[in-house]
Amino acid sequence: MPTVRAMSGRVVDRSPVAGTSPPSGVSLLIVATVTSVIREFLVPYAAHFRALGWRVDAAANGATADPVLRDAFDRVHELPLSRSLLDLNGLARGARSLAAILDTGPTIVHAHTPIAAFVARVVVRRVPIERRPALAYTAHGFHFHEGGNPATNALFLTAERVAGRWTDRLVVINGEDFAAAKRHRIVPRSRLVWMPGIGIDTQAWSPASVPPEEAARVRGRLGIAVDTPVFVVVAEFSRNKRQRDVITALASMRHADAHLVLLGEGPERPSMESAVADLGLRDRVHFLGYVREVRPVVRAATALVLPSKREGLPRSVMEALALEVPVIASTARGNRELIGTDSGILVPTGDVRGLAEAMDRLIDHPDEGGAMGRRGRARMVEQYDLKVLIGMHEALYRGMLTERSGRAS
Repeated sequence: MPTVRAMSGRVVDRSPVAGTSPPSGVSLLIVATVTSVIREFLVPYAAHFRALGWRVDAAANGATADPVLRDAFDRVHELPLSRSLLDLNGLARGARSLAAILDTGPTIVHAHTPIAAFVARVVVRRVPIERRPALAYTAHGFHFHEGGNPATNALFLTAERVAGRWTDRLVVINGEDFAAAKRHRIVPRSRLVWMPGIGIDTQAWSPASVPPEEAARVRGRLGIAVDTPVFVVVAEFSRNKRQRDVITALASMRHADAHLVLLGEGPERPSMESAVADLGLRDRVHFLGYVREVRPVVRAATALVLPSKREGLPRSVMEALALEVPVIASTARGNRELIGTDSGILVPTGDVRGLAEAMDRLIDHPDEGGAMGRRGRARMVEQYDLKVLIGMHEALYRGMLTERSGRAS
């Protein structure tokens, strides 16, 4: 049976128990600020619980225009919600919309992303107790964190403390957030749940899922020879993701033939393109934009690089390790847990020289990188596989339903 090694080091069985699946006829509403969180992470959960006979709906800004969500959920609801806690009009508008959505009668509301979760908890607490849904919030990395802006940290910590009083279950996905939730007493310990992320389909993300010729075609399209080292970053172009660090590191590497492939879009992309030009790297840095199928690109890489300032439990790292590709990452929370001491190289955030040395090291020692990737995949299969996480969500909802039943009686 699958097991997960808990933060204390002890092994905890996380498998669904035979005969204890949540009952049929339940209604689950998944709420997020933006559709991408639901589309990229939560569609398999909708399929699983719909197969159990549940009604599963989704609400997010742009949900009704998203064909993936329309196909995956029973109903999708537009939620015109602001992405800023300081936008009081936007928060009020979102709260009114969510209150109307709750009239559809969900049994459980599961919120993702901090703004949506805050609004959901405010709105749910106003529902009369006899028909109030149970509410869970999965924090994909608290927006207050070590090294963060003091004002932003204070704002988000205050919001979490206030809304924690109205939270039936707070789910955290990394050890740092687990410790922070306990230290700040955001919820009672009995309502705090640690899960190792949101899960990854390790069968779909396996080396065998990418034939060698597909990875070779990626290199061919980019004009990169089969024996030339190449590093890949999969991330939105934002200040938090710090792509500039990798670009600068590339310019200072001993291996002056190495290439860098950047996947994603975002407001910082023009600035990164200018940095590449200024450093004379246009022939070695490739901007691919949004790529729907990233597996061949990652599989073609010497290593994935993620130099972020802040992470929860980064999906790109999980995907790379599941593909047996080693990872060079910053010491941001989440990265440390996924990579450990044997599946890649951790470099202090902002240490450009350290990034360059790590990239050179994996080029110099390809056998070491291969061993890192294999160990990383073994960890993903054992601890982070989607089936393990779905079983944990079944247990989560089962407990919430039991409490709700007792509250309403």
